[in-house]
Parts: sequence; C-alpha cells; structure tokens
Amino acid sequence: MNSIYSYYPDELKELMASIGEPKYRADQIFTQLHKGILLDEMTNVGKKTKEKIKEITDTDLPSVNKKLISKIDGTVKYLFELSDKNCIEAVVMQYEHGYTLCISSQVGCRMGCKFCASTIAGRVRDLEAGEMLGQIIAANRDLGIRISNVVMMGIGEPLDNFDNTVRFLRLVNMEGGVNIGYRHISLSTCGVVPKIYALSELDLPITLSISLHAPDDETRSQIMPVNNKWGVSELLSACKDYYKKTGRRISFEYTLISGKNDSKKLAEQLASVLNSSLRSRDEGMPIHVNLIPVNEVGETGFKPADKKGISEFARTLESKGIRATVRRKLGSDINASCGQLRRENMQD
Repeated sequence: MNSIYSYYPDELKELMASIGEPKYRADQIFTQLHKGILLDEMTNVGKKTKEKIKEITDTDLPSVNKKLISKIDGTVKYLFELSDKNCIEAVVMQYEHGYTLCISSQVGCRMGCKFCASTIAGRVRDLEAGEMLGQIIAANRDLGIRISNVVMMGIGEPLDNFDNTVRFLRLVNMEGGVNIGYRHISLSTCGVVPKIYALSELDLPITLSISLHAPDDETRSQIMPVNNKWGVSELLSACKDYYKKTGRRISFEYTLISGKNDSKKLAEQLASVLNSSLRSRDEGMPIHVNLIPVNEVGETGFKPADKKGISEFARTLESKGIRATVRRKLGSDINASCGQLRRENMQD
C-alpha cells in the first residue's frame, strides 16, 4: 500500500471519493497529517472512515527505533523504522536560523562511493515521497519543533529515486502542508548527470550540491564508481547548464581523505578545473567548495586529512578565486554521519 503521506491533495480527494467519502474530507486530512496529527488522533474523522482509509493506504509515520542526542551540540540522530521493518537515518541540527533535518531518500544505496557507510550493503529499495516527508513530520512530533530547512544528504542517492524525490519536493513545499520553501531545501547528488538536466527543467529553486571529491577522472573513479559512467567533464557541463537555467548557486562537496585526494597539487587542479569549466569572461558563476574531513568507517580504512592539510587545501582554493569553507562537524559524539547507525543495527 502507498503511504497516505505520498498523496497530493487532488489525489487524496479521489481516494476519498473511491471509498464513498465527500472530497472535502481530503483537505481536512491532508492538513492535519502534515501538521503532525495522526489519522487515529483526528476528532473530525469518523471511526469507520478511518478504517476504510487504513484498508487501502499505509497511514504510519516512520517510528523511532533509536535516538541519539549529542551532549556537545544537541544534534539528534534518528534510526527510523519503516512499515516493512527496514531502517533509515535522519539527523536534526540546530542553527541560529532554525532547525535543519538531513533526510534519507533510499534504504541503502547502490552508488558504491568508497568512503560512505550508507552504500556498504547496497540498495534495498527506494523510499516513497511520503516516507521522505514522514521523516520531517516524525521529527517535528518527537521534538516539538518545526523543521525549517531540509538537506537531502542522508542514506541514498536522491536522483537515483528521481520521481519520488520530485514528488517529495512538491509535497514539502505545499501551502497547508509542511510548507518549507524551496530555497530552504538542498539536494545532494554524486553526479547522476541525466537527472541533473531533468531537474533543471522543473523550475524548483532548490540548492543543488554536487559530491565531487576529486578534480580528475582517475582519482574520482577510484573512490566514486559513478564517475566511470559520467566523468568530471560531463558532470561539470551539467552543472553549468543547471546554473544557466535556474540561476541557483551550486555547492561542491569535497571529502578530504588522507593520502588520497588531499594534496596541494589536487587543490590547484580542482581550482583550475572549476574555473575553466564553469566560468568564462562573460559569466561570473559563483563557486563554493564545502570541504569535509572524511568520517572514519571501519570497512573503508580511510582517515581524514589533518587540520594543517585541510587549512592549506582551503587556502589554495581561495588563492585561485574559489570560495572554500570547512564543514563544522556536528554530533561528533554520536557518529551523526549517515549510514553508521543503520549499519550497527544491521549487525546486531
């Protein structure tokens, strides 16, 4: 059964009509569900109607299997359990501008990035749009907060689950629902090039983040198998097209792995590639590189670059006109990076 949280309002009206209920009931149910009121908690929907709805849709939110709270900065990491007992992760981070939730888009991942815990056991299945949305609603309910920003940077590759991802983006932005503005949503991709072009045609002013992690095909292919299908040049061409069509700045993520992709030479090469591929005399495309010390995962053996090397890498980019920042690591005492809690749960 499809999640009730996956339905657009018009689809919910048709669903109500199919069970002999007035269509106006759909508006009542849609708004309450998205505000965090469970179907069983609704006082304006009769018991028989609730039973009929449950017969044809899944009305459950993701449930909290495990919850870790950082003593350092208050970051909250959830291991959510889905209706089919599969588990995913989501992380709530508090900033001055509000609460940000990092959500998952798939159960597992098939992209095979060598440094990532989420992909070790492969992809199990895609998440429905309602299961993505449900992570936000469940976190809001549990913490008594309002998530105002979303990053699609958890378990899974969002553009490998394109249709459900687009449906989620439209649902989360709807008035009367969760109503999070597109400009408060960031989608991270390892570089599924055809879907970057497809996304650029949809007029969704979200922020696109590209997991780049190397400036050349040889290095990138060693740590990111997706590069064997769409190389650096193809990926950056898609990024340039995305910026031209949307006007939205693209952020490039670069995970620094000691002895693998953290040399000054590669920093210089990265700056050269980004400048030559994305900028020309008549175009001043803003470029931002987010440097991320790799998270240590037992199965990979990768170690993060040291602080001195990270600083030198950032300075090298800045000297070449590339804005660079080092991501502040939140929830370090609870392993808040994605994939690790699910992996531990699978091994229990």
